[in-house]
Amino acid sequence: MFGRRAAPPDPIAAVTPAVRVEKSVVPVNTNAVSRLSEQDQRLSTFKIAIFADLMNVVDPAQLGDLDPAALREEISDIVSEIISMRSLALSAAEQQIIITDLCNDMLGLGPLEPLLARDDIADIMVNGADKVYIETNGKIELTDIKFRDNAQLMNICQRIVTAVGRRVDESSPICDARLADGSRVNVIAPPLAIDGPSLTIRKFKKEKLTLEKLVGFGSLTPQAAKVLQIASKVRCNVIISGGTGSGKTTLLNCMTRYIGEEERIVTCEDAAELQLQQAHVVRLETRPPNLEGVGQITMRDLVKNCLRMRPERIIVGEVRGPEAFDLLQAMNTGHDGSMGTIHANTPRDALSRVENMVAMGGYNLPAKAVRDQIASAVNLIVQASRLRDGSRKITHITEVIGMEGEIITLQDLFVYEIEGEDAKGRVVGRHRSTGLRPAFWERARYYNLERELADALREDDNV
Repeated sequence: MFGRRAAPPDPIAAVTPAVRVEKSVVPVNTNAVSRLSEQDQRLSTFKIAIFADLMNVVDPAQLGDLDPAALREEISDIVSEIISMRSLALSAAEQQIIITDLCNDMLGLGPLEPLLARDDIADIMVNGADKVYIETNGKIELTDIKFRDNAQLMNICQRIVTAVGRRVDESSPICDARLADGSRVNVIAPPLAIDGPSLTIRKFKKEKLTLEKLVGFGSLTPQAAKVLQIASKVRCNVIISGGTGSGKTTLLNCMTRYIGEEERIVTCEDAAELQLQQAHVVRLETRPPNLEGVGQITMRDLVKNCLRMRPERIIVGEVRGPEAFDLLQAMNTGHDGSMGTIHANTPRDALSRVENMVAMGGYNLPAKAVRDQIASAVNLIVQASRLRDGSRKITHITEVIGMEGEIITLQDLFVYEIEGEDAKGRVVGRHRSTGLRPAFWERARYYNLERELADALREDDNV
């Protein structure tokens, strides 16, 4: 049968309410069970015993050959047989709970599966087996979800990273990976994580966000969204700046929707999570070293290789090291319309970080030479921020104008001004247009979009 071993074990004697498991290969982990609430202890004890019997019957080596739906159906049938052979006193609802949980343990992410199905959750943060936090509506809260023990949590972490050709263990305890839907995953395991494995999942919403939807959320105004659309269409080089969880990658995804279908796009990421809608896209991903410590492919290697792939647009998921210099070189040598994200708190800080990252590459260049490169390469900086009430706003759309002496000059096109907060503690503010004419006006004219740009800048945006 599907994935079953050739010689299944003999039927197991019925167990008493104390759960006397006579032929289970894996003993009941009473320490894991005791950590659960009393109402879950009975089902958890049954589940551990049934799981041990299931491992006797199922051949894991054959699981990968079957369709996920067929696998779940087959595992459900086997679990039902085990419950019947044990004569366990379970209601139909309790039996279905156990079947679902065991299927999730073997094929999915175990107790986290219900959280993955919720579209209102932005982040899942697992701090060891006992604590699972989520972020919803911009706020972090503790859930009542627990793992049986750290071994179950570690097995799920290893399943995630193995699916994308990576590993996590004592010798390599830090790993970035992704889920099948593109959600970003970070794992840090013992001995670095003292209280058990730490798993962080940045979930992607099932419904793809667009600039229009961000306008509906109040993250920016229709006029600002129109300026970003035009900037993307006319091939401005854009850096999206912001802190952790501010929505940089989401905004990058939104802006790439306005890249022409006829353009060749090459993306470079540590863990592939960008979801471009165009047909002509080449996706590249870094690779960590293998067990012998060799074979690592860095972000800088990918960006360098991009230049040999005849790209029209280069999209870097996150600029965090010496690859910044190679990206600037690409922007300055005909690859207009390139984009990337960077961690920084203001547009000015973003430029300083780029300058520092160029220095990380070991280039012994004068500061003015580096700033000249930045000023000639970058056209637009979009600042995303997460405010104290959990809301996410585009706080600045800022142009890089050029150089004055040794200083890069900037001008704001749109800014978000905080005016206070309402009775519920939510931040109240407004997006304001500065009324300045963009430096990329002539570029917009070249693409016959200057009238649309003028309309976006002309309208009052007290929204």
